[in-house]
Amino acid sequence: MYQVVRKLFFTDCQCAEDASTKYEDLFAKLDTNKDGKVDVSELKAGLAAMGIKTGKGAAQKIVSSGDQDKDEGLDFNEFSKYLKEHEKKLRLTFKSLDKNNDGRIDFMEIKQSLAELGMEITKEDAEKILKSIDVDGTMTVDWNEWREHFLFNPATNLQDIIRYWKHTTVLDIGDSLAIPDEFTEEEKTTGMWWKQLSAGAMAGAVSRTGTAPLDRMKVFMQVHSSKSNKISLVSGFKQMLKEGGVTSLWRGNGVNVLKIAPETAIKFMAYEQYKKLLSSEPGKVQTHERFMAGSMAGATAQTAIYPMEVMKTRLTLRKTGQYSGMFDCAKKIMKKEGVKAFYKGYIPNILGIIPYAGIDLAVYESLKNLWLSHYAKDTANPGVLVLLGCGTISSTCGQLASYPLALIRTRMQAQASVEGSEQMPMNRMVKKILEKEGFFGLYRGILPNFMKVIPAVSISYVVYEYMRSGLGIQK
Repeated sequence: MYQVVRKLFFTDCQCAEDASTKYEDLFAKLDTNKDGKVDVSELKAGLAAMGIKTGKGAAQKIVSSGDQDKDEGLDFNEFSKYLKEHEKKLRLTFKSLDKNNDGRIDFMEIKQSLAELGMEITKEDAEKILKSIDVDGTMTVDWNEWREHFLFNPATNLQDIIRYWKHTTVLDIGDSLAIPDEFTEEEKTTGMWWKQLSAGAMAGAVSRTGTAPLDRMKVFMQVHSSKSNKISLVSGFKQMLKEGGVTSLWRGNGVNVLKIAPETAIKFMAYEQYKKLLSSEPGKVQTHERFMAGSMAGATAQTAIYPMEVMKTRLTLRKTGQYSGMFDCAKKIMKKEGVKAFYKGYIPNILGIIPYAGIDLAVYESLKNLWLSHYAKDTANPGVLVLLGCGTISSTCGQLASYPLALIRTRMQAQASVEGSEQMPMNRMVKKILEKEGFFGLYRGILPNFMKVIPAVSISYVVYEYMRSGLGIQK
């Protein structure tokens, strides 16, 4: 059956009337119950019967895109209009990939196109992508092969490979040091970028609120735990509950959630500007340039919102009645310690961006390329579990590398609020911890920190999916 459809449909010569006849023939084959409409189940079953491979959810997207009267099916006019418009988009994409205008796409052109989207792949990976489209085995793809492969796939360009592999807006594990997302020109012009950032911010807010007790325990152990004052998870939670009740487990969460919006906005705007300054070629961003731009954007955002970081630590560690709220906390810090108190621990915090962002990016890119080279056969979409797994592993590795600096930062932020605590600079504090507690003293609180990773990732992903659906963001 598929060969018949191929002969009917994918031929070089198609005048408008001939194309219309072919659309009618195809529509008649897909409309199995002869009600004059093709619904999702008919489209899915019909294409599968013809041997035409489609991505997950492709049938639903095709019907949703073409269904103008919202009756959950495509009549012949809607069906033929969708195919004609989709074919036009495919033609434009084909031309943009065909760099030398010879009517064929080879592996070098695929490699070059992906490089322009900020994704470096090997010759072998490019050939693998090419083979998945190439029907006649010539290791080049002509217009007919291109159309045949993508006509019943809602994807119209190779940017989908980039989109599938975004992870920073989806995952929020409580730290904001990751490199920002890449947005395509289409996403920027259509305003889709702010929807994705909004969905990510809401996911982060819910995720941080859900894991706030573990985050408070981490900060509590970072500041108060030592060899002479060992604090376990159980004893730590008992102390907190005894001192302030159940609600005390969420101390500091308000400011932790509030800082998401300004930090995300500043980081995104700064990242776009730094990319323009650092990119060697306009519109192309190499991995090392992305790392530098992302690190600088992270440092800019952290500098702007750092007073909120100090307040978060102070509010997290506060005793009952110490502060009535955020503004009271800010007023008392200002009155007692002055403006510079709002930047205590700033240096270790900025230094922590480099190992975190660098290792997070390197591990994620490695896992992504490993998946693409070994498992990407028919689609670039790795699926939810692979995406979450790669994002969780890379973020965890980044945290492991930067954790000692995070601990030093937290202790410096908390110094004035801890009774009998000596005020000391970063180098003296590191030396003192190593002398008294050894190397593992720099990893106090790492257990609750790791315990919150999986629930944080799960919550943020579920909320992101709901938000994306509500804001109309396409998969």
